Amino acid sequence: MERLHARYPFLEAAREAVATEAVDLATIVEQDGAVVERASQRVSTALEDGEIGDPHRDPRTELLSYPVARVLVSLVDEGILIRKYARAEAEAAHERFTADIENTVELKSVSSTGLELEDLLAEFGLEDAVRSTDDGYRIGVGRYLPLAAGLRDDRWRLVNRALSGGEVPIDEDELHTLLREAIRERIEEGLPFAVPDAIATTLEPEAEEIRDVLAELDLTREIDTVVPDLFPPCMKALLDDIQKGEHLPHHSRFAITAFLTSIGMSTDEIVELYRVNSSFGEEMTRYQTDHIGGETSPTEYSPPSCATMQSYGDCVNKDDLCERIPHPMAYYEKRIDQTDEDELEDWREGGEESAAGD
Repeated sequence: MERLHARYPFLEAAREAVATEAVDLATIVEQDGAVVERASQRVSTALEDGEIGDPHRDPRTELLSYPVARVLVSLVDEGILIRKYARAEAEAAHERFTADIENTVELKSVSSTGLELEDLLAEFGLEDAVRSTDDGYRIGVGRYLPLAAGLRDDRWRLVNRALSGGEVPIDEDELHTLLREAIRERIEEGLPFAVPDAIATTLEPEAEEIRDVLAELDLTREIDTVVPDLFPPCMKALLDDIQKGEHLPHHSRFAITAFLTSIGMSTDEIVELYRVNSSFGEEMTRYQTDHIGGETSPTEYSPPSCATMQSYGDCVNKDDLCERIPHPMAYYEKRIDQTDEDELEDWREGGEESAAGD
């Protein structure tokens, strides 16, 4: 098993190396504590710090920890964990391959530890879609669009690109970012998967530790999808009250505003929602929303927990899922994960009326 494979375990060659070694994963997780420990670190650190931690000094341990980490992610089976783990792995790969590409001269003498741009393009079938130009690169629009789809900055929107001849101009850093997205998609692909009982039983203590880490973290800024029909009953009721023009007490107003900022709504969008309310005051609403969202304060406030919502009398219309969920954001995350992606229609794409349930 080469150091290159340990450094980039998502490569097809790395998968083949593991397969060639005829590695029995059940035996590995039962007998190789170093692999399991590193795998658990990859996942936990991805959750807590957005990275995968320092690589193990033994290439074999480092490489094998990758498939075991994917097993752990599958056992926990939470959408936000899958996304954060894939993002952390992709970010680590991005840091490594950009460093490798910048040191091309050194790479040629130590080819087993580095990755060249041509190899990475070929890995994802992009060698014919990307071509070098005097001032950067050009990529076929058909390959550009899916890779840029998950990037939020407006500069990635096709309307802001000088599309010409079916190609999109990009600079070197942008090409590296698109490659990072290709890596993230590959890592996320197939997660979660069914885990054999023998492996699941052996790894259950590590999976439980990851669940504990997940439960303790504030992950409410990870969602950027607004589907009112999937809101927890408490937030749906508060949103309805706003749209009916009813006066909300301070704690209720804080709860729904914090929830809306946490699922990706901007201050302008939230101000528009409040505009129909009889107690609406734009300046104060904008100030409060900016403060809660961390724009004018050092803290991004999370929505209250279910226990706090209950203590204030805002916990209403509980359903079966509420009985198993400790936080409104966890409820919304679960509902989104249970819904087919094709059926997730963000109200912002259909107009303000959708948010009012009309």
